[in-house]
Amino acid sequence: MKIPSLLLLATVALAPLSAVADSLLVKFDGAIGAIPVSGTDPTTGAVTRNVVRGVQPPNQIWAISDLAAEVKVDGHIKVDGRGLVFAGGNTIGTAVGTAGSGGVAVINVFATFICENAAPFNPHNTNPVGVPLAENGDFKIDDVLSNLPLPSSCGVTPVLLIRNAGNQNWFAAGIQKFD
Repeated sequence: MKIPSLLLLATVALAPLSAVADSLLVKFDGAIGAIPVSGTDPTTGAVTRNVVRGVQPPNQIWAISDLAAEVKVDGHIKVDGRGLVFAGGNTIGTAVGTAGSGGVAVINVFATFICENAAPFNPHNTNPVGVPLAENGDFKIDDVLSNLPLPSSCGVTPVLLIRNAGNQNWFAAGIQKFD
């Protein structure tokens, strides 16, 4: 008769761990495509690159149609991106790059989640090998972030960046959803 009691005790003891794994830390709904330059100095004409929390922007403008993402307190992340495409240049409207010999190159993307609002930043990444962008710019990421554990709360403006696995520049940033 001790076995049912032990099973009940184990179930009660593990229930909080299951609740933590399901706890939502941050949700993102929608995204902003990358613009490489954030401004110029009117006096010198010097260009200011659009660096986000230490992550460099791409060399070309990017647009994204839609993004939905959830980050759980245990580090599990799901990202569903739609229409991440070039918004300028010869490949405008597509998600494929050009290979050096004039061929088509598949672009892989990964996600970076940053809680800190000021340096030093502690980036939490999905697998940096990334997932391939479809020709229409769609992608799905279902992974566990690096550098765990995550903070129990995540500052005023957490950032989710979608990045190029090749050069690690950012292409898009998630828009935080407030309930």
